[in-house]
This record gives sequence, structure tokens and C-alpha cells, in this order.
Amino acid sequence: MDAVNPDPRIRRNPLGTPVVAMIGGGQLARMTHASAVALGQTLRVLAADPEDPAAQVTPDVVIGSHDDPDAVRRAAAGADVVTFDHEHVPPAILLELEEAGVDVRPRASALIHAQDKLVMRRALAEAGAPVPPFTGVESVEDVRRFHAEQEGWIVLKAARGGYDGRGVWMPDSLDEAERITAEQLAAGVPMMAEARVPWTRELSALVARSPFGQGAVWPVVETVQRDGQCAVVVAPATGLPEDLRSAVQATALRLAEHLDATGVMAVELFEVTGADGRPGVLVNELAMRPHNSGHWTMDGAVTSQFEQHLRAVLDYPLGSTVPTAPVVVMANVLGAPEAPAMSMDERIHHLGARFPHAKVHLYGKSERPARKIGHVNVLADPGVDPDDAEQVTAVRAVAELAAHWLSHGEWADGWDPHSGAPVGDFAR
Repeated sequence: MDAVNPDPRIRRNPLGTPVVAMIGGGQLARMTHASAVALGQTLRVLAADPEDPAAQVTPDVVIGSHDDPDAVRRAAAGADVVTFDHEHVPPAILLELEEAGVDVRPRASALIHAQDKLVMRRALAEAGAPVPPFTGVESVEDVRRFHAEQEGWIVLKAARGGYDGRGVWMPDSLDEAERITAEQLAAGVPMMAEARVPWTRELSALVARSPFGQGAVWPVVETVQRDGQCAVVVAPATGLPEDLRSAVQATALRLAEHLDATGVMAVELFEVTGADGRPGVLVNELAMRPHNSGHWTMDGAVTSQFEQHLRAVLDYPLGSTVPTAPVVVMANVLGAPEAPAMSMDERIHHLGARFPHAKVHLYGKSERPARKIGHVNVLADPGVDPDDAEQVTAVRAVAELAAHWLSHGEWADGWDPHSGAPVGDFAR
């Protein structure tokens, strides 16, 4: 058996519709599976463990590691296209599949920009995208030089493998920067350094692009990070000037084309204040897959990022990205320091009683501190002004209360479900 001559034991969809192989069995694959079901497709996942989130829900599972060439070949066998729920597959494995005639989307030559931050930075600079000053780090001397150039305001990053705040260091002194660099280089970690940017908030522009070249973009959103993890997403970003909003969307689409990305791509940005006092942006990171900043689209857009990713990698016409509510807030459900005694099922019962309009999405994960175990989407009522900070704050408060309740089994505002305390304008 090889990647283009499938094992006859592998089932095909009886309707003759496509089989999509997704490398990685995490929550992104789990949520993509739901969209594949709706489209009549089969999503095969390469999962490390039978209890991985996607492996729990799809019948077409290959158990193995993403860095095992044989496991990846088995997942790809007979599939119409291979795609990803994370960026960690070694490029050599992907190039082997491509040479065997497998449609890999995004291709290895595009995915490398999400795998290697230094490669990404250089490509973005070449494309004329706004990026912070940066440098590759091959020695402690490189850090000394860059530290002096930036007057001490630097960020150190692992060029490969970091996510959710991992592999990022913000040294407070040159001594600390030198120590971190020496330790990481000695451990074989490829390093880079960037200027530490005095940003005002973080934004994300989510786009999709098909092999045909069709592009689609959702509204630019604000992302709120806590301890290096995305905690809240507000769609659309409140108070973003229309010209900047349009420029960010155009830049994201242009980058997807320049990098030959296919599927969903998230462009994470810093909003900054320019020398003229006007807001601008700098590109921070890229992700070539469905992304946490796009989870709001599951309930808040005509086409979710997961359906769109399938449409894009299969070269279908892309779906509408029009929002279904004036404001949507997504709040991640992160594991509490100690898992509550109350079962998750009971917590969902209580949440439904207080906020029946909150949409819960759980990932089938066990609870442990700071682990992403789900998210909650809250849609605003028609007529809410997305640029009215007070109205948006009210919607966000509901989403964050709901997520905290699911994480901790306690209401952060002290609400007592037995007293019938009022819960504000968004209790429906």
C-alpha cells in the first residue's frame, strides 16, 4: 500500500463524496468533522490516541503520530485531499506525499510559513507586510546586537514549535536574554528575536483561499490573551476605523495569495499607534488551519471556518462569510486550577437555565488547569451597535460568565440560581 494506492480495507463514503484526511485529532478536527457530516463528506483523522477529541466522533480514524511517515501515508491513502489541524508535520513527510501525487493543502511550501516563524517573518517582509523589526539568532552575540539596537525592548522566540505562549520569552535584562538564548541554542532550539511592540490590542483577520484562487474573509476580530492563551474573541473588533478594517482584510487576502495558502488562514496582528497618532497594525503570527480566533463563526457567520476550510481544500466555491448577528463573543472554557466537584453535565444544565442563548461547544477533553476544554459563543440581539463599547461589553460579560461557570462551577458575579436574581438585558 502507498499514498496513492489505497488499502482496500479503507471505507469510502457510499455517496461517492470526498474523503478528507486531516492530520491531527484535536478539537479543530473534531469541529471540522461536524461540518464534513453536514456536507456528506468523510473526515478521516490521524490521531495520536483513540481518546483524542476527533477520534471520539469520527468512525474513520488512523492511530499514529504526525511525525511517523508510515502513519501519515496510511491516513492519506485513498483520500481526496490531506489537510491539518496543526502545523507540526515534518516538511519532508509532506514533500514525499506531494511527490507521490497526493493533494496536500496547504502545500509544504506554504505550510512552512506557519511552521517556522523566522521563515514567516522573512516572507512577510519580502511581501511588504507590516512587521516588527526582527532578526535570526544563531549566537548570543546576535542577541547582544539586537538588544542594543532595540534599546532592550526585545522578545525572544523559538522559531519552531511554540504555541499558546510556549516558546516565547520577554527578558527584562541583557543578562536574562543572554541566558535564555544560550540555554535554548544549547538545546538545539532554533531562535529569533523581535522588537517588543507597544501595542494597544490584538486583532485577527481570518481568510480562506481555494486552489482556484477564490478568497473569502470574515470580519476583523479582537482577541484577548491571558497567560499567553486566547481567552476571548470579540467579532467584529469594536471601534476599528473602516479604512483600517478594509486594509487589514485586503492584506490578509494578499498574503494568502502571496504564500499560496489554501484552506483557512488566520493572520494575527497587533494594533499600534502610529507616529501621526492614527491606529495601524503589525503582523504577529500566521496559522494555516482553522483557528481559535474563528470559533465564533460556528454560530455567528453564515459559513463557519470549519465548513469553509473543507470547501477551500476541496476547491468548492467558498461560502458566505456574512455575520448572523451584529456582535458575537467567543469565550474559551479553560480548565480550572482544581476541577469542580459538580459534573460538567450539571454545569451545562445550570448554564442553560441562566443563559439559554449561550451556545456551548465542548471538546471531549478531561479537565486540567488551563487546558482548552471548550468554548462558548454568545450572539447579540439585533440592533446592538458593534461600535458601542458599553453594549459590546454587556455581551462579552455574558460569554465570560458562562465560560467561567463551565470551568469553575461557580458564578464569577456571585449569582444565586435559587434566588432568581436578575441577570440583565441578555437573559432570554
